Amino acid sequence: MARNTLPSISSGEGGLNRYLEEVRRFPMLEPQQEYMLAKRYLEHEDRNAAHQLVTSHLRLVAKIAMGYRGYGLPIGEVISEGNVGLMQAVKKFDPERGFRLATYAMWWIKASIQEYILRSWSLVKMGTTANQKRLFFNLRKLKGRIQALEEGDLKPEQIKEIATTLNVSEEEVVSMNRRLSGDASLNAPIKASEGDSGQWQDWLVDEGESQEDMLAKQDELDSRRAMLKHAMAVLNDRERRIFEARRLSEDPITLEDLSGEFDISRERVRQIEVRAFEKVQDAVKKEALEQAKPRQIAEAGA
Repeated sequence: MARNTLPSISSGEGGLNRYLEEVRRFPMLEPQQEYMLAKRYLEHEDRNAAHQLVTSHLRLVAKIAMGYRGYGLPIGEVISEGNVGLMQAVKKFDPERGFRLATYAMWWIKASIQEYILRSWSLVKMGTTANQKRLFFNLRKLKGRIQALEEGDLKPEQIKEIATTLNVSEEEVVSMNRRLSGDASLNAPIKASEGDSGQWQDWLVDEGESQEDMLAKQDELDSRRAMLKHAMAVLNDRERRIFEARRLSEDPITLEDLSGEFDISRERVRQIEVRAFEKVQDAVKKEALEQAKPRQIAEAGA
């Protein structure tokens, strides 16, 4: 993405430690610095600006990647995949929307890492629904919480608890647990035959939509819906009714109908609609900034 190269990760724990030390040397960006760099890249495709945005967030990628160490995959490769997601986020980042880059990029980073993990496990064919992905990435954590980490089948009460927590069927829990307990990684090498060699995953083709795009879109949509719901609390009953009827309905109600409902003029309905939209917009921006503060503090201490 940028002419400058990113730090490389050598194999082994020592190589990881050296990488972490190196990425900590890149300075964190102040909000105004980040905004100006993002504008330079967005408007002029300034690759040096993009490189600064990427390198200042490499420690965030490493921190997120550490949460995926329990899947038996090289942590260096997990971090590298997360860096790919970060670069995609920088390409698509719009600083005018009022979010910090870290807030936006974390979804791309997680999606890229999860896509890599799905490719590397024998779930390429079946791990396609939202429930299956959620189950795959949360089963280990929940098993640890209920102290069910021994190999083999789960107890009926454990299955029921996990299924209820993740809103999936008990059959799906049993099936996923058996796959995670018994499936070999697709990174395992296959024997050479007539000059051919490689890994099992080299012979599988996933023709579905990119998991990275699907997860990023869904996560961003869920986040926006939650913020919108909270923001609408600033509206009174009349403003909420008009805002929902005019801005959120698939079949918007006319100004004429709303003027009759509230016994006010159409122009007054329009004014209330505009004011309600502005109030919701301000509330969303305020909440986004509040959500970004803890993450910025966490990054500074990383």
